Amino acid sequence: MENNKRENSERLHNLRHSAAHLLAQAVLEIYPDTKVTIGPVTENGFFYDFLPTKNFKEEDLPLIENKMHEIAKRDYKVVGRQVSKDEARKLFNGNKFKLELIDGITDETVGIYSQGDFFDLCKGGHVESTGEIKHFKLTAISGAYWRADRSGIALQRISGLAFLTDADMQEYFKKIEEAEQNDHRRIGQQLGLFTFDDAAVGFPIFLPKGWTIFNKLIEYERHVQRGVYEEIKTPLIMNETLWKTSGHYDHYRENMYYTKIDDIAHCIKPMNCPGGILVYKNRPRSYRELPIRMAEFGFVHRHELSGVLHGLFRVRAFTQDDAHIYCTQEQLEQEIWGVVDLAHKTYNKFGFKKVRMGVATRPAKSIGTDEYWEKATNALKSALEKNGVDYFVKEGDGAFYGPKIDMMIQDAMGREWQCGTVQVDFFLPQNFDLKYIASDQSKHTPIMIHRVLYGSLERFFGILTEHYKGHFPFWLAPVQAKVLVITDQQMEYAKTVLAELMKHDIRVELDESGDQISAKIRAAQMDKIPWMIVLGKKEQENGTVTLRYNDGKQEFGLKIEDLLKKAQELSWV
Repeated sequence: MENNKRENSERLHNLRHSAAHLLAQAVLEIYPDTKVTIGPVTENGFFYDFLPTKNFKEEDLPLIENKMHEIAKRDYKVVGRQVSKDEARKLFNGNKFKLELIDGITDETVGIYSQGDFFDLCKGGHVESTGEIKHFKLTAISGAYWRADRSGIALQRISGLAFLTDADMQEYFKKIEEAEQNDHRRIGQQLGLFTFDDAAVGFPIFLPKGWTIFNKLIEYERHVQRGVYEEIKTPLIMNETLWKTSGHYDHYRENMYYTKIDDIAHCIKPMNCPGGILVYKNRPRSYRELPIRMAEFGFVHRHELSGVLHGLFRVRAFTQDDAHIYCTQEQLEQEIWGVVDLAHKTYNKFGFKKVRMGVATRPAKSIGTDEYWEKATNALKSALEKNGVDYFVKEGDGAFYGPKIDMMIQDAMGREWQCGTVQVDFFLPQNFDLKYIASDQSKHTPIMIHRVLYGSLERFFGILTEHYKGHFPFWLAPVQAKVLVITDQQMEYAKTVLAELMKHDIRVELDESGDQISAKIRAAQMDKIPWMIVLGKKEQENGTVTLRYNDGKQEFGLKIEDLLKKAQELSWV
């Protein structure tokens, strides 16, 4: 079973890789003066970046897609070969993008894959012939930059989807349609949770109901980590030298915001770790204190391109539920597992039962020695293996300062989201000369673990909105109950019920409109309120209520204390 899954995954990857080449070939047949650059596989398809003589438009996509089908039907064999770098330079003479890639290859030879009269610089992984590429669709045109360098050459990216079967593609579109119907931006607007404004592009504005949910997420995490972590708060703006010492300036400066204070350059923090380090350095530390676990709900800013902004999923300012753990080598694996275990407990609360673990290894752009990277990576793997947790390896996907475990949750629609991470870092403690005093009074450098569970609270909020389709569980719902009267004669009784529920911290509202009870119920259902407390003449006479759930189920003759008991059972405690 596992072998079949692996083989299908490889077949799909090769198909999508070949679809990218097919796209480039189609573009060159229609627009022969276009310069082709690179075309990798994506999660559900492929893209290719071009430098056209005239910008592509959305209406060009059907023309290009039709040409792709035409070429596919020619059933060209896909042939790979190795050539010398000099021969490759001759093949791509006039294409500065390909020549730059060739110059960066350290091997003596490079791979060339051809189909018909089209050829591309490539390591391989393809279908046997173009005739195998049948089930695909071009989806978008967007802006891009050569090698993602914003100061470099602007390109155009054509993106597409590709699948092994038509059934797979239709199933994907069905999921996309469901996702669009439950888009968190639409639900957020409908329920009055959050909004955006052109005055602050990329910066979400939380409305009262949304801010209630946001704070409940923080309250819950404080609850699960109580007694394990100490909470801190660090500055939003800090001196530029701090970020140069940490290494973030060299690796991240294009995504940072800057300001000057007293003519000295400062940075608005894009992450919380250097601030947490300042807390550790606040005083001498003893081995008896380790492990030290410091948590922070830190507000960070990152300059994202406007083209990638997407609701709460991709913003320019967000809150990370960060924590930093300082420990010894002997404590490392136990601390790693402590984070993973806490993450499972947290995700279960929200109904995320399927969590996959990926160990991300050293990227090309990184700091530190091979020895430390190996120690850190082995510690992550060992912590999972000793506790019987399966994982897969994400080659080269670690942070620049250390490897990590990425935690992928699966939502109600079967989509995966990478939220939590636990990262092992030998290098920032060295950069900042962090020390603790050992039992023999010698000084040693602690190991630093970076950890998030939600990741970004804003993004997690968006994920939950779509996961629940706006029907937040009782403990998390911004309005937990709505009191509805059948006639105005029950209004005074309704206010008594309202006051009693509010006294016990239930988030409740009273519908004082003159609408019919059916309209009031419908309005509460549209607002996705979990409980409707219906009061008529009988309830008023008996001092009871009728509890109606959002799905239409009802319970009759309940006393107020019955409601309070039910509310307590549904709380997050």
